Amino acid sequence: MRSRLGAELLEPDIPVKARGRALRVLRTHAVIAVLAAIFLAAIFGSVGGAAAELSPRDMALLDRLTFGINASSAAHLQAVGTERWLNEQLHPVGTGPLPEAARSQIEAMPDVHKFPFDIAAAFDQQGRTANQIPDPDLKKAAQQTFQQGMNDRARQAASRTILRALYAPDQLRERMTWFWFNHFNVHQYKANIRILVGDYESNAIRPLALGKFRDLLMATVHHPAMLRYLDNADNAAGHVNENYAREIMELHTMGVGSGYTQADVEALARILTGVGIDLKTEEPKLKPELQSQLVREGAFEFNPARHDYGDKVFLGHTIKGRGLAEVDEAIDILVHHPATATHLVRRIATYFVSDTPPEALVARMAQTFKATDGDIAQVLATMVHAPEFDASLKPGARFKDPVQYVFSAVRLAYDDKVILNTAPIQNWLNRLGQGLFNHETPDGYALTSASWSGPGQMMVRFEIARQIGSGSSGLFKPDGPGAVDLPAFPLIQNALYFNGLKQSLSPTTLAALDQAVSPQDWNTLFLSSPEFMH
Repeated sequence: MRSRLGAELLEPDIPVKARGRALRVLRTHAVIAVLAAIFLAAIFGSVGGAAAELSPRDMALLDRLTFGINASSAAHLQAVGTERWLNEQLHPVGTGPLPEAARSQIEAMPDVHKFPFDIAAAFDQQGRTANQIPDPDLKKAAQQTFQQGMNDRARQAASRTILRALYAPDQLRERMTWFWFNHFNVHQYKANIRILVGDYESNAIRPLALGKFRDLLMATVHHPAMLRYLDNADNAAGHVNENYAREIMELHTMGVGSGYTQADVEALARILTGVGIDLKTEEPKLKPELQSQLVREGAFEFNPARHDYGDKVFLGHTIKGRGLAEVDEAIDILVHHPATATHLVRRIATYFVSDTPPEALVARMAQTFKATDGDIAQVLATMVHAPEFDASLKPGARFKDPVQYVFSAVRLAYDDKVILNTAPIQNWLNRLGQGLFNHETPDGYALTSASWSGPGQMMVRFEIARQIGSGSSGLFKPDGPGAVDLPAFPLIQNALYFNGLKQSLSPTTLAALDQAVSPQDWNTLFLSSPEFMH
């Protein structure tokens, strides 16, 4: 009985050995918990009752375009209707309000009300001071304090990301914020990016995640996190660094094999000379004829003394040497190149639809991109209203990556009950190999299912399912000395389940759930099921 139950909950292509390990983790039993199910249904039948009227298509749509369906989001979609809900998601007004319990956690973070430049400058000075201490022991202690401070800033940034992903009503924008951060990836552990990454996501990515792609691309071009990560802060006339220029073309816009040459990379690198970072309060010393060309916006700086003013030929276009305006011209060329539209929409379709999105869908999305001058919301609208997207909403069509899996599990388990500690979630994502801000190379995390469905990955998911399903798992233990874990228990077997989610489960999964011996066991089995993994 035990081996049959484990096999029902695993992907069919996972080896038998892995299935056996899964069984030991799940510790399922043969006692049927029918009375418990009836009891819970009777108590919680009124919670999320609106889900009863949602069609399977609407439930799948809600799950696909958010970080996971829960009772409150299902009730809202039912209340406003599918098209109005889609319009709310595609065109949110302002930044979606967070519940007070989430907002207060963010407001209490030390750097939220400080200017990013002031934070970066203060850390820069702290690092310089630590390195100048003559006593070896004191120097080591000061350097450790400096590093710990940067680590704390990165953890706070991750915490803000998690709270918004779990509770922001503008869920599609949060999905696209994660997508674009991954597309324009930076690695937090390079140099001082730990103190820059929160601002990068909050001010360069999120506000533009559903806007015009050109604006989004330019925001990343001007952000110190990107300029530091891909070394453009070191790119100067006579000492050209091609790293950023190459990744803009290969990853951020046109894509590999789209027709650009090494000469184009070199030209773009020359165009980008002088685009960098300056954390000093005083302006650089410049010749009088160059002073009007200096641009400083926060930590961003265009230093004309470091720029190559020679003419360039880029993708067949002659760009006259005239300073920062060259960057605007090059970005326009890249954004309007046909390869950029195809490359970007294929990645979006891979993220939402399929590992191999239908070419007809990609073509229609690319046409919308070109017709709307890169309007991301319009591209998404084309995708969502396409028959290929509807076809992809069938059960089991899209495997969740670790971020989607963990966030959807917590959203379903606790709905709008706001967690008080994001550290367990950060730890789970790190264990699953998709830690926030933690991918080292510029290509970002993989978008395809095969990267996240191996036996080792599944074993960690089963353990996380057990932790979430069995209790609060530290999610409700405030961060601080002497804090105690507040009582909380996930309720997945509620009206949303009985009136909606249950209908999407296979007979084998239903049979396995019926053998659970406790609510904890049932939760673990549900969060481990193939249906929830997709």
